[in-house]
Order: sequence, then C-alpha cells, then structure tokens
Amino acid sequence: MENSELQKAKAHIIVEIVEYIPNAVVSKTIVNKTTGNVTVSSLDAGEELSPKTLPYDTYIQIIDGSAEVEINDKVFKLKLGEGIIIPAHAKHCFNANVQFKMISTIIKSGYED
Repeated sequence: MENSELQKAKAHIIVEIVEYIPNAVVSKTIVNKTTGNVTVSSLDAGEELSPKTLPYDTYIQIIDGSAEVEINDKVFKLKLGEGIIIPAHAKHCFNANVQFKMISTIIKSGYED
C-alpha cells in the first residue's frame, strides 16, 4: 500500500484513483493521519481480503461493482453506492465475486468517550 496522500485542493474522480489489476488488490491512501485514514481499494474478481479485526469503527462505501463483506460471520452483499459500518473489534473480511472498488474510512479518535 502506498503511503503518500493525494494532492490537496485538487478535484479527483474517486473511482479512477485506483485501477483494476488482474489477480490483485490495489490500494491508495487518500488521507493518512494519526487520528484516522481514508483509503480507496480495488479488488479483482476472485480476490479476497483475509479476516481481520480492528480496534476502530470502519466505514466502507462501494464505488464500483458490488462486494461481499462478512462481519462477525454474517454476510452482507453491498451494491454500488451502498455503505456499511464495520464495528470496532468485529472480525471482518471481503470477497470479490465480481471486481469492485471501495472507500474505507477509519476514525481512530473519539473512543475515549
């Protein structure tokens, strides 16, 4: 994953930030701060992201195609334009039955409340 942020104060076509690469997962950091980050990713058909757990809520929005996300053993099928919040500490993974692109937003502050 590339760590450099996108250029600020410049319009971007979000779905064009990452391309599909055969048999690959591609990610590009949009914003990366100690308090959270925003990343856009593409998954080619047949790819998956292994199960993991994060100590923060993560918001996922599908910007191209459709995705299957599993959260605590429950499967959700997300279509273009749909989003879901993955709760902090929830085991989750992604499966690309068809290729898709998503934006993930992680907020690392505010859990002190």
